[in-house]
Amino acid sequence: MAKQRKRLGEILYKAKLVEKQALINAIKTSKTSKKRLGQVLLELGLIDEDTLAKAIAKQFGLQYVNLDTTQIPSDASTIIPQELMKRHNVLPLGMNNGKLRLVISDPLDLEMMDAIRFRLNTEMECSVASPSKIRSFFEDTVDEASKEESDRLRHSIDATAAELAEVGQELQAEALRAQGTAGDDDAPIIRLVNLIIDNAYYMRASDIHVEPMSDRVRVRYRVDGVCLERDNIPKSMQAPLVTRFKILSGMDIAEKRLPQDGRIKRNIGGQDIDFRVSSLPGNHGPSVVLRILRPDAVNIGIESLGFEQNNYERFQRIIKRPNGIFLVTGPTGSGKTTTLYAALQELNKPDKKIITAEDPVEYNFDGMNQCQVKEDIDLTFDKILRAMLRQAPNIILIGEIRDGVVADIAIQAALTGHLVFSTLHTNDAPSAITRLIDMGVKPFLVASSIQAIMAQRLVRIICKKCKVVDENADPYHLQSLGITPEVLEKEHVYKGAGCSQCQNTGYKGRLAIFEMFEMNNEIRELAFAKAPTTELRKAARASGMNTLMQDGVLKIFKGITTPAEVVRITQTEGVAVN
Repeated sequence: MAKQRKRLGEILYKAKLVEKQALINAIKTSKTSKKRLGQVLLELGLIDEDTLAKAIAKQFGLQYVNLDTTQIPSDASTIIPQELMKRHNVLPLGMNNGKLRLVISDPLDLEMMDAIRFRLNTEMECSVASPSKIRSFFEDTVDEASKEESDRLRHSIDATAAELAEVGQELQAEALRAQGTAGDDDAPIIRLVNLIIDNAYYMRASDIHVEPMSDRVRVRYRVDGVCLERDNIPKSMQAPLVTRFKILSGMDIAEKRLPQDGRIKRNIGGQDIDFRVSSLPGNHGPSVVLRILRPDAVNIGIESLGFEQNNYERFQRIIKRPNGIFLVTGPTGSGKTTTLYAALQELNKPDKKIITAEDPVEYNFDGMNQCQVKEDIDLTFDKILRAMLRQAPNIILIGEIRDGVVADIAIQAALTGHLVFSTLHTNDAPSAITRLIDMGVKPFLVASSIQAIMAQRLVRIICKKCKVVDENADPYHLQSLGITPEVLEKEHVYKGAGCSQCQNTGYKGRLAIFEMFEMNNEIRELAFAKAPTTELRKAARASGMNTLMQDGVLKIFKGITTPAEVVRITQTEGVAVN
């Protein structure tokens, strides 16, 4: 049978180091506060750390080590890594018969002993010393030995970082500084993250992509809809970098298996900027994407959206009708929300009540009642819509029609005297009719409630600083757009040569191209008869609708964009678009 270990209080009392009544009181305090007896005795000033360390050594049958008179090996950091010594507050005394002689302060810290045993793959022979003396010895002796080398390394890092900064590699310079002080100071990581965010803002980026790879962390900015690789950060910086983004956005830093969402609010250049943050687990670590929500991005006004004159007049006429549904279609990132907000701001007057249902609410506007969808509490689009109809609104914005239930409620709202704005994911405007019917909406309801459908895309604008006539435009692009040599004898096409203003891309900024599909009697009859999309498109073009491609060609000849950009964005029938 194992010998029972003596109690700490009994050892101290028998050695006449603590009086009986004082020990009884300390034991009571220990039980009520759930603190160890030794800690309570120290806090009450009844014993000092050395006395406690000697008593603990006796209790566990270990040797007490007086570090004031004990020689610690000069090569201690080669026996145990410095970070391990610091983390667990231990010191090595050397090796004895294949066992590591180790000075510890707490023999009950089994987790510490297991960690060291596993890391060094060796058995241990432990001695006890007071924790403060271990820390003091480490700071005064071990740290001093590596200080000179650390200073030399720091000087080298600073010099290299300065050289990188001089040639415009500020992000790489800050990453190098952060790597050089990893674990010692959080400030470099904070500066690196701030620099990534600030650079993206000043480059007019819409997204920041922080993507762990097998050997590095790639940072890309999406500028004018196209990803540009900004820099690569050392793989060793991945964990602190991702953790910093998670802390800023209010995510759980311990959760590494599930996707998470968060938000960051930051003041840049005197403006409060919101960032919508998404973390997605991957093979090489979590990918973090920040969507930059600029307040000025949706305050550009209808005139600045990119409408040709005929489309502008039709748009103004449609949004001022008293009821019906106006849909904007296009893929994610095609500017649908910006267009709808521009329409709502035009209509946002004291005599109009506007209610929105969004997922999420990205921008806040005075004078509008905006409601956030919250799936986790079952606050869905359909529930919000049913409730908002009891609020007597004039105008309703639905962030997206995702299913037949929402579509039915939207149509009922339109038929009962409300003007409804919403978005739908289809490739072009005529396809929206077919899509609604596929969702289960009755054809006669679609035909009677829809006022107009507008498809849109965003094309990059040629940089005005380096804009030149393109004498050698790609024949494939010209053919795809129906631009013949005869047309080129009368019209010019342009391109951007590339300069510092546009990051050598030849483009700066974006503008929308549109396809305005307005309902008339013929199209309503086709919708009621469930006509295919090709017939709907043919009837719309006969009534004056310009397709996305045709609107793009108009902007090419105005010198706004390039044939390559319009081909990249639009879909042309019978032609494979790169």
